Amino acid sequence: MKILITGAKGFVGKNLTAELRNQGFNDLMEFDIDSEIETLDEYAASCDFVFHLAGVNRPKEQSEFMEGNFGFTSQLLKALKKHDNQAPILITSSTQAALDNPYGESKKAGENLIFNYGKENNLTVFVYRLPNVFGKWCRPNYNSAVATFCHNTANDLSIQINDPEVVMNLVYIDDVVASFIDKLKSGKTETEIYSEVQPVHTIKLGAIVDLINQFKESRTTLQVPDMSDAFTKKLYSTYLSYLPEDKFSYFLKMNVDNRGSFTEFLKSNDRGQVSVNISKPGITKGNHWHHTKNEKFLVVSGKGVIRFRKINTEEIIEYHVSGEKLEVVDIPVGYTHNIENIGESDMVTVMWVNEVFEPNKSDTFFEKV
Repeated sequence: MKILITGAKGFVGKNLTAELRNQGFNDLMEFDIDSEIETLDEYAASCDFVFHLAGVNRPKEQSEFMEGNFGFTSQLLKALKKHDNQAPILITSSTQAALDNPYGESKKAGENLIFNYGKENNLTVFVYRLPNVFGKWCRPNYNSAVATFCHNTANDLSIQINDPEVVMNLVYIDDVVASFIDKLKSGKTETEIYSEVQPVHTIKLGAIVDLINQFKESRTTLQVPDMSDAFTKKLYSTYLSYLPEDKFSYFLKMNVDNRGSFTEFLKSNDRGQVSVNISKPGITKGNHWHHTKNEKFLVVSGKGVIRFRKINTEEIIEYHVSGEKLEVVDIPVGYTHNIENIGESDMVTVMWVNEVFEPNKSDTFFEKV
């Protein structure tokens, strides 16, 4: 299948092109502002589907709105008609097409042109009035507040918020691309009035900034964002894509003593926390029990034994563990427990606990196994 993509080097175009290739569509005809205009005629002669994403949104002169959003669309349709190409056409417009401004008027003119072309030539057209789109590869300090806030915050640059109460309607780039490719695969023959991307995330500008600041601070607080919230999950992925290449990593505070070390890794108010424990040969750690707090131990390197004794009983239970065969051991409440390194090298244990540690409410009581 030969697929023509105009605006292929833009934000949406790059994401769409990458995912089309992921799904096995390799015969892609990429056209952008720096392409030779003769190439458009060549592509129009043989393409089987058209993603028309090219447009103008930040011109030097207002007249360029109509030239880029209506004029180029007209040029594309003229090339398709010249070759009697009945390929379906999907075009990106904007919710501003409903507004009375030069940009909106140019988008509305492009929409009408596409709708009329579909009716006159009895072919399928899909018109998307997109709200704000966010995600990786979006150009900051251009026409996306989310991209600008993510980029500036990740790079320790200032941001300006004129009105934090402004309500934003946003769609995520992966959802946009999925909807586009669904149209490509659907084989629909009818013309749709307007196509929509779902879900649309509605959130105040100030709340977006608050979330992005939390993402930055999470390297210090170790708090994992609430990934059960769809928007937070998508925004966090977007934020990480703007990290400077020399700041992908960050150090953790290692609590080191002669026994080894203990390092907190991740924290979550509703999912507890994950830590890494390193014990030197012959070292035993633990010898305590809990009322409600529960843990999971996973030795990933070295060799050890985990011992349990139910409070007020004599019997000791042992579990031998090693990094050679990964085995999770649950630590039940009411059992005092310890873990001993019985190997000749450092033993590394990944530990999960169901609550974030609070020094004043540790629910931890010393008693030897």
